[in-house]
Amino acid sequence: MTPLPRAAMLLAAGLGQRMRPLTAETAKPLLWLAGKPLLDHALARLAAACVHRVVVNGHWQAAKVAAHLEARQSGPETVFRFEPELLDTGGAVAAALAARAFGEEVAAGAPFFIVNGDAFWLDGPRPALSRLAAAWNDAELDVVLLCHRTFAVRGEVGAGDFQIDPWGVPRRRGPREIVPYVFAGVQLVSPRLFADDGALPAAFSMNRLWDRAIAHGRARALVHDGLWFHLSTPEDLAATEIALRDGATGASR
Repeated sequence: MTPLPRAAMLLAAGLGQRMRPLTAETAKPLLWLAGKPLLDHALARLAAACVHRVVVNGHWQAAKVAAHLEARQSGPETVFRFEPELLDTGGAVAAALAARAFGEEVAAGAPFFIVNGDAFWLDGPRPALSRLAAAWNDAELDVVLLCHRTFAVRGEVGAGDFQIDPWGVPRRRGPREIVPYVFAGVQLVSPRLFADDGALPAAFSMNRLWDRAIAHGRARALVHDGLWFHLSTPEDLAATEIALRDGATGASR
């Protein structure tokens, strides 16, 4: 049996340009929602899933991100990595792996979570991170993506990201196609996903690795059974704050 993930990476280095002017002087993951910064919501979810160590990267307003992490009084343990130049999502994780920042278990091949710094969700009957861990099969998979129903998202998410078959196998959206699922900013991955075949640049997107895993049949997608909120613009943030005050969202959980 594969051990439960004990490490994670929280991606907090983005410029947050669509969230301006709110991010003119702070990083997007430090914006407040429902009484605390987005970053703290994600860390609380990871702590509840028994994750012990979280690597957090930073670039825009990195000093503020680092100071916030330093001032936290509760777990999990965080390791801050400053990026002088943006490495994009995949490059940031690859650099942390190369530095063995996740600890010895991941260095030995254990899977770990990756959570977008602006990912915000309410769990359904079972926590999303626990569901991802339960779906993991180390012999067959390199990545499991958490997705949400496109039609149920408040905010503009375009034509969706994936089609998912009854066995959980994802397929990319084709040209002029509308698909029912959007990536929800949370994933469980194996270090194998980042095996460098000599073709990976320093900065690259996770999309590149997902496409490779999908092509080799080593990717699965899990549909979130709770609520997920798209936080791209100030309007999205304000609408989510209002929605969370409505008992119908289940925000009291």
